[in-house]
Amino acid sequence: MIDIEQVKQWAIDRWTLGELHGIAHWERVDRNGQLLATPDCDLTVIRLFAYLHDSCRENDSYDEQHGPRAAKMIKSLRKTLLKDLTDQQFDLLQSACYLHTTTHSTGNPTIDACFDADRLDLGRVGITPDPTKMATTKGKELASKL
Repeated sequence: MIDIEQVKQWAIDRWTLGELHGIAHWERVDRNGQLLATPDCDLTVIRLFAYLHDSCRENDSYDEQHGPRAAKMIKSLRKTLLKDLTDQQFDLLQSACYLHTTTHSTGNPTIDACFDADRLDLGRVGITPDPTKMATTKGKELASKL
C-alpha cells in the first residue's frame, strides 16, 4: 500500500521554490482530487499526482517542461516510493504528470480528474477556472460555482 504522507514528505523535502506551486497548492489539488473522484477513478493516483505533478518545476513562472520532467522523475521512484503501485497505476500517474500542462482532456477518468484538480486551484494565480475548460463533469460543476 502506498503511503501518501511519505510521498508528500519526500516532495516537501526536495522543494526549493516558493508557495505558488508548493505544499499549499499540492494540498488543495489533493482536496480537489478527492472531491472530483468518481467510482471510475483511481484515488491513489489522483492523490499522488497532487504531490508530484509540480515537483520538478524549475521556476514558479512559465515552465512548460515541468510535466515531462515530473514523469521522468516518477520513473526513478518506481522501485522505491512507488513500488506498491500496479503497472496500470504507475502508467496513469506518469501520463497525468506528463500531460497536465499541454492536454485538455484524455477521456480517462483518473487522468482527467488530475487535470481538473489542478485547474480548480488556478485562483491562486488570479485566474478563475473556466467550466468549459474542465475535463470532467464534476470539474465543470465545481468551476461554475467559483
